[in-house]
Order: sequence, then C-alpha cells, then structure tokens
Amino acid sequence: MFRESALERMEKEHQEWVAEYEKALGKMPERVERFSTVSDLEVNRLYTPLDIKNKDFLEDLGYPGHYPFTRGVQPTMYRARFWTMRMFAGLGGAEDTNQRFHYLINHGETGLSTAFDFPTLMGYDTDSPLARGECGKCG
Repeated sequence: MFRESALERMEKEHQEWVAEYEKALGKMPERVERFSTVSDLEVNRLYTPLDIKNKDFLEDLGYPGHYPFTRGVQPTMYRARFWTMRMFAGLGGAEDTNQRFHYLINHGETGLSTAFDFPTLMGYDTDSPLARGECGKCG
C-alpha cells in the first residue's frame, strides 16, 4: 500500500502528464484508436502506482517464481535464463504431430508449443460458421 501523501502527489503529476500527452497527440496522434491485448483487454496509456493503490502486493502481484506468477515462473526471472524460446509446431493429425515433436526433441529442441487448428487458436466453437472446414486441420 502507498502513503496517501505519495498518492496525492502522483495524482497531481499524472494529471500534468495527461495534459502534456494530449497536447503531443495534436502533433502526432496514436497509431490506433484503442490498444488491447490478444484477449481484447484495453491497455492503458500508462500504468502507475495509482492503478494498484488498493492492491495487496503479496496476494495480487507477488515475487517472481511465487504465486500468482505475475512476475514469471522463475525466481530469477530472465536474469539467469532467457525467456523460453519455443518451437511452434504441429503437423496434420495427432500421430503426425507426436512424431514431429519427438523429432524436434531428439534434435535439441527444449520447448514446444502446440499448433492447434485455426478455430481452436482463434477461440471459435467447432459449430461456428467461421470454423467450417477448418477443424482438425494443421496441428
């Protein structure tokens, strides 16, 4: 938690920054109207302690390598190991994919990510018109 005086100062500084930002947008607008994650969650222009003023550090953020893993699964984060580089692989049906995975592992691959069929990757139900003819292909 943050001291109230610190939050008040941050709020004042934030408002000044917003005014400066809005002025800068007049000269060069943002590339898109709305920034979002792949889950379509809106991404704020800036995150500050004001966004987490009522959060409990241990419960909601935590240490690297500890629940809820918001800071990564390794206690050393990326300082000891780089972010996992994974081969995105899949081929035909399940048997073909299994064979491909074994081939990759036998040739030194250390991380695999399964390439599911397109409807699965996009989160479509199999009975969606957008999934027609695509279920079970490629992955």
